[in-house]
Amino acid sequence: MDTPVIAPDLQELLLSGNSSELQTHLEDTHPADIAEAVAGLETEGRWPVLSKFEPHLAAEVFSHLEDNVQEDIIATLNRAELAWLMTYIPSDDRVDIFRRLPEERQESLLPALAQAEREDIRRLASYPEGSAGAVMTSEYVTLPVSITADEAIKRLRREAFNKETIYYAYVVDDDRRLIGFVTLKDLILASAHERVEDIMHRDVIFVRAYDDQEEAARLITKYDMFVLPVINGNDAMVGIITHDDAIDVINQEHTEDMEKFMGIAGAHEAGGYLYTPVMEHFKNRVYWIIGLAAVGLVSGTIVHRYEETLSSLMLLALYMPMLADTGGNTGSQAATIIVRALALEDVSYKDVLHVLFKELRIALMLSAILGCLTFGRVMFLSRGADVPEGLTLPMIGFAIAIALSIQVISATMAGALLPIIAAFFKRDPAVVASPALTTVVDITGLLIYFNTAKFMLGI
Repeated sequence: MDTPVIAPDLQELLLSGNSSELQTHLEDTHPADIAEAVAGLETEGRWPVLSKFEPHLAAEVFSHLEDNVQEDIIATLNRAELAWLMTYIPSDDRVDIFRRLPEERQESLLPALAQAEREDIRRLASYPEGSAGAVMTSEYVTLPVSITADEAIKRLRREAFNKETIYYAYVVDDDRRLIGFVTLKDLILASAHERVEDIMHRDVIFVRAYDDQEEAARLITKYDMFVLPVINGNDAMVGIITHDDAIDVINQEHTEDMEKFMGIAGAHEAGGYLYTPVMEHFKNRVYWIIGLAAVGLVSGTIVHRYEETLSSLMLLALYMPMLADTGGNTGSQAATIIVRALALEDVSYKDVLHVLFKELRIALMLSAILGCLTFGRVMFLSRGADVPEGLTLPMIGFAIAIALSIQVISATMAGALLPIIAAFFKRDPAVVASPALTTVVDITGLLIYFNTAKFMLGI
């Protein structure tokens, strides 16, 4: 097996102008590796290099570039160059690029494209962002039921060059309603005169164009599919979603969930951290931080309210951070698990009682272990500390351990419940899962801590 060309070496070849040697390397190099080398060039030098490639290779390499690099290249192109590039790019990537163009540039570009590409862009761009229709491609093969296996193979041979995949061919009726599919293997193994109708699979798994793109990715993952057909409201086939598009959707959704989980606003695009301006990062983070900081003032109010309790037993202040950290950790663990289960559709808001009962049992076991550890920690770290008259260190340690145990149970239940409530109101569970949860847990934790100490220790 040949050792792949590393990006710096390929960059030197791209800049050298040695056409014959470059062509040899391009033939043996994956487009993703070529894209990595192109991305490492100066912005002004990327398009002159790409434009020398064979058109389909240039389009494939361009599709492998990060969005921000694509945008940098597009900014250097005139209308004719952009139209040339858009002609060869796969339809799903083409419409993604078109959506990112400024409106005036969109209007300028469309007349420069052939009618087929122009209509394809308009049709695919009509589907809302985040829908299955927005990520599908129109480059697929359809077959009528009446042709033979031999005729079907001949059709695949004619159409293969312009299609995303020919391994699956979809059988449609005269109104393009999806009624089945055949694989290339089915056609090869069938006798030449056997009709498609007799060998097709009728149990087709599909997604509708206006369904969420995450649902499409879930189906592809669940059924281990290479391609998922997309139909409209009339059951007519309008496109396909391939496994690589599903991976992109999963990455995007994962990025979105992770950033929302930490209270980060914005577009939630995977990749491009270094290319995002500092002010954009700032705007994406500042609103949640300010809002939660304002709500966090409640914690200060609670501490001020129980100032007399703290004054009479300063030992309580020593273990406040431990209580907050433990509550935050246990709550975040529960929230993470439930958010993930909701995303995978392992649970729904209808399972709330089952989820809470399970989390309660888990919380009770965690609280027992952490309570014992906390009691031991107080006895070890605070031995020799001044204790008010009428109290003993074991009494104080027991009270702190009980408070922490209750906090663990409370935080775990909150972490499980908040994402389910969000799902019930059709909001993103990830939004409430971490920053909001931490604030809630901090406030409830302080109330539990001070009230438990007052009740058990009489202070």
